[in-house]
Amino acid sequence: MAMKPVEVLAVGHSCYDLSFFVEKDPHSDEKTMASDLVLCGGGPAANAAVAVSRLGGSAAFCGYVGCDLFGELIHREFRDEGVDTALLVKKMYPTPVACCLVKPDGQRAVVNYRKRTPPLNPAEVDFSFYHPQVLLFDGHEPAVSLEFIKFAKERGIVTVLDGGSLHEGTLLLAPQVDYVVASEKFTRELTSKNDPQATFEEASKLYPHFIVTLGEKGLLWSCRGQKGMMKSLPIIPVDTNGAGDVFHGAFCLGLARGMDWDSLLLFATVSAGLSCTRKGARTSFPKKEELEAKLKEVKLEDLLSF
Repeated sequence: MAMKPVEVLAVGHSCYDLSFFVEKDPHSDEKTMASDLVLCGGGPAANAAVAVSRLGGSAAFCGYVGCDLFGELIHREFRDEGVDTALLVKKMYPTPVACCLVKPDGQRAVVNYRKRTPPLNPAEVDFSFYHPQVLLFDGHEPAVSLEFIKFAKERGIVTVLDGGSLHEGTLLLAPQVDYVVASEKFTRELTSKNDPQATFEEASKLYPHFIVTLGEKGLLWSCRGQKGMMKSLPIIPVDTNGAGDVFHGAFCLGLARGMDWDSLLLFATVSAGLSCTRKGARTSFPKKEELEAKLKEVKLEDLLSF
């Protein structure tokens, strides 16, 4: 079989998102009316693959969906977005579903459901015919991810971890990848500290190439012995759901295309910022043309802070 070149191959969780837009979180035994409802596929790695494709890159996804309505909707959406699904495994376990409550300030609460859907077995995935430039993991398929990391090290493929939270998968994969791009939650759980700067300093000692994203406060980074900061894109947030996934997708695409460090962080930061200006996760992801237009407006020096 011929090798399939792809810029970014994302490995991990795929689910179906139901995003309800509410004025406030309902109390116990209280009903509330949603002002809007957005339905689309979700999951950190799955969203990142879609973000890469939207931004003009070539993307593939490896993960699980069930043989049910939600699984079919996810598969169809991947095809429509141009994401390669040859490594999408379908079985009879339920497709994971996420219910998101999004408040007026763009913040959200999420309830995930995956019943007893087991993680993938490496024997179920034949990735030998792929040649990605960058591999992205979200830690939700640890056994398969470990096999991919071995594969990547043999072939000199760059690896990235989406450290959205500290769990068995992210804790296992973080020391083994080239880049850890983590949330503030990940660093708090890792270090048992609350101050963002203190948690960053401690975590950056563990991982040589480390970024922690801080939402509207921007990001902190450590790479090749240097450290720095970058501000977030100044926006009025509508919905932050999926912004971190867009950042990871854009970051991986920038790595695949050999961007210099500052340009890479700017590319990912602006991509994520644009996604917060509209409702929904994937429905808000920017396209290549929109991002290129915005990058012409934004000056790197306005977001850099040291």
